[in-house]
Amino acid sequence: MSGHNPSTGATGDAGLPPEQLPTASGPLTGHSPAETPAPPRTNQFLTELLRSSWITTLLAVVAAMIVGGILMAATNDQVRETSGYFFARPGDMLGAIWNSVYGGYEALFRGAVFNSRVSDFGAQIRPLTNTLGFAAPLIAAGLGVALAFRVGLFNIGGRGQILIACAFAGLITFNLNLPMIIQLPLTLVAGIAGGAIWGGIVGLLKARTGAHEVILTIMLNYVAYYLVTWMVRTPGLLQRPAGDQPISAATPANAQFPKLLGPQFPLLDLGFVLVVIATVFVWWLMERSSLGFRLRAVGENPHAARAAGISVPRMYVYAMLFAGGLAGLAGMNQIQGAVTTGFDGLIDSGIGFDAITVALLGRSRPWGVFAAGILFGALKSGSFTMQASQGIPVDIVLVVQALIVLFIAAPPLVRTIFFLPKSEAERAAKDRAKAAKKAVAA
Repeated sequence: MSGHNPSTGATGDAGLPPEQLPTASGPLTGHSPAETPAPPRTNQFLTELLRSSWITTLLAVVAAMIVGGILMAATNDQVRETSGYFFARPGDMLGAIWNSVYGGYEALFRGAVFNSRVSDFGAQIRPLTNTLGFAAPLIAAGLGVALAFRVGLFNIGGRGQILIACAFAGLITFNLNLPMIIQLPLTLVAGIAGGAIWGGIVGLLKARTGAHEVILTIMLNYVAYYLVTWMVRTPGLLQRPAGDQPISAATPANAQFPKLLGPQFPLLDLGFVLVVIATVFVWWLMERSSLGFRLRAVGENPHAARAAGISVPRMYVYAMLFAGGLAGLAGMNQIQGAVTTGFDGLIDSGIGFDAITVALLGRSRPWGVFAAGILFGALKSGSFTMQASQGIPVDIVLVVQALIVLFIAAPPLVRTIFFLPKSEAERAAKDRAKAAKKAVAA
């Protein structure tokens, strides 16, 4: 017990003199310790990991899957039937919910990755090849949208760029009868050039007139659609010879992408390899080249870039040329790989707009877009099996895709749902709000 020691005349714990006692510190004494120990490195690593965009993206997908599972259960006939006597036999409803959700996602996996219900190995891995085939045009178009995002442009003209790419390729090469070694790359180059020109028009108009790229791309989407629709209805242009249907001629055999693993895997062709090459190219362009540095500088702050001597209008033109060319590559995946029997104004199949979702999910980074394209390809491939084997509407998959975008666009919501630590920007904003509130109260 501390106090005065009459035998020694000193005070303190255990009779120690004051100079030998430890210095008191803390919030109650008014004295702070001389040095606050740093938090363990493990804590810092975990905090930074939980704040990373990759964790937020992954958990956004998880949250979307959870909501998708709820929708599967809510639309299941057996779940609705057993809910009528839930309080009498709750196990029946819980079992029906489990069967609905597990069956749906098991069918999704079976239709997108690996089908364990068949004995032939080729049939087992065919779902994975279908996923890669569906993903190829999404990745190509998504790279175009992501590249424009990095330059501060919102390119929603992927649909028009895909259509014009297909029209260019059809006009230039479909009537030729050249060896495959010439006609295949010629068709590919013509399509990429067509998409680049259509995208470059947007960049040029924005650079010269200051017109907003969103308005330009939306309007050019309509122009491209009606132009291609007219061309496939007009003999001598794109309409199939000796036919009266509004459809183009079939893609010549010499211009079609060869199958990578043979006819047993019809959706996996050379187009996927070209998409991988395009991903590497976009990564090198944006992260390693001097042109990419200038493009990123314009995207970060066009005023500072202009002050540094960078031609902002020229960067806008370059960005839209690249974006349109990548959308053109997506179009070539369609007419040289997926749809070789002829095309019309619906050849884009929604890829131009889905590419925006892929770019957002991939955080506008090339390999992020690549991974996002694989995910959306898997959702598309697996949705058919879900509908066929479980009776789950394909629309549920579309809802899951929309929810992924919703959660990706609201990182604070994801962090709140999963109790993740706030980012520095969020903490700073919260501190500023508190300070402003105190100032108003004072």
